[in-house]
Amino acid sequence: MRVTDSLMSQSFLRNLNASTNNMLKYQKQLATLKEVSKSSDDPLRVSKILDLNNTIVQTDQYKTTINDSIQWTNVQDSALDSATKSLQRIKTLIQASANDTLNHSDRQAQKREVEAEISGVVDALNTNFGGRYVFGGVNTTKIPFEVDKGSAGEITGISYHGTIPDVSGNLTREIAPGVSIELNTDGTVFINEKGTTGSPDNISTFFTDVLQALESDDTEKLSGLLDKADQQLDNVVANRSKVGSIFNRLEATLERNTSEQLNLKTMLSENQDIDLAEKYMEFTMENTAYQASLSMGTKILQTNILDYL
Repeated sequence: MRVTDSLMSQSFLRNLNASTNNMLKYQKQLATLKEVSKSSDDPLRVSKILDLNNTIVQTDQYKTTINDSIQWTNVQDSALDSATKSLQRIKTLIQASANDTLNHSDRQAQKREVEAEISGVVDALNTNFGGRYVFGGVNTTKIPFEVDKGSAGEITGISYHGTIPDVSGNLTREIAPGVSIELNTDGTVFINEKGTTGSPDNISTFFTDVLQALESDDTEKLSGLLDKADQQLDNVVANRSKVGSIFNRLEATLERNTSEQLNLKTMLSENQDIDLAEKYMEFTMENTAYQASLSMGTKILQTNILDYL
């Protein structure tokens, strides 16, 4: 009889200990609102949670890069819009100055306005975003464009001090694992449409020719420069279109990134967070079983003086 009682007591204590551990587990889960608190609780689940957290951090970093790149392209678009307006105004002034009815004094006034618009083009192309010049190539800290002036202060053209690479001066940004995009930051596409140093389509040469024609009242040359003005406008518009296509790709990538973030966080929640109502019900049931075990234990473990005889 004593052997049976001893076995019952041992079995009860084991069950009570297991119930106590379960109670502590549920209490910890309810307190932290997490399924696991340490790797020993569930090594496989904890490994998956760590992987998900790392992926979420990486996705957040890509999102920051994408948002920065979107803002960058917005600034570029605004700058090119300003440059386009200045070039359109220069073309209008060339058309007006090619009229034989204007005198030298009138063309000098037109020349001064053209000089102001040239400075406007340079200012637009020198736009910076957060202290970084958006058309300076890969060297974003150095002012890329400068108005060249002669000894008398007259404008003689513009020069480019940004990156002049062998292949491309565009900045590259990684926007997803194994996926990169080039921002249109190579300023040489504006200073020289054809990409060769001696090109007659060089915008600096164009500006110089316009100012010289205005100074000498050369209406025939001014008329011929209208086609050059269209070329420069087309070049800026074409590059603005490139910026727009980059913006559209970044927007699409941001949408995918946001969707991926949501999916990852949902998966993380499913693996890490508890269902509060379900977990409380489990705790309540375990607590009821625990209380019942304690009640039963008072009968199993109660002793009698006859047990010692």
